Amino acid sequence: MTKEQCARMYETCYMRVFSYVMTLSGDQGCAEELTQETFFRAFSKQSEFRSESDEVTWLCAIAKNLFIDEKRRQSRHGEITEEMPDPEKSIEKAAEDKDTSFRIHLALHSLEEPYREVFELRVFGELSFREIGMIFAKTENWARVTYHRARIRLQERMEKS
Repeated sequence: MTKEQCARMYETCYMRVFSYVMTLSGDQGCAEELTQETFFRAFSKQSEFRSESDEVTWLCAIAKNLFIDEKRRQSRHGEITEEMPDPEKSIEKAAEDKDTSFRIHLALHSLEEPYREVFELRVFGELSFREIGMIFAKTENWARVTYHRARIRLQERMEKS
């Protein structure tokens, strides 16, 4: 794999892998670290990629294994992963979250249909892709693709603002 191919893979897959690790860990710092390690391992062991699956699927499998390894390491060493909350920091975090939430809703409001509705049904309505597909009289795969495209468009709009 050339430098250009590695850079392309990193640019196109980073946010998807990061989002996946973020859902596993729930911690942004941990997710960033594991995502970076995932790409490092992928680029180091690129010859092991058999092209039987999508690059993102391969990267997420690496990320999942790294996450599991990290959790095992933490449990062996008895590390405490949660710190005591600092009241001042939690107020700052709440203000940031409120601002971020407002920006997300503004970007979501400008999202065209069916992307907005699919995203809202998935995130706020907590519906499965199968249920979303049934609502639109489409397939489950259509709902997945539409949701992921909505997320990408939403991320692009968030980055612009």
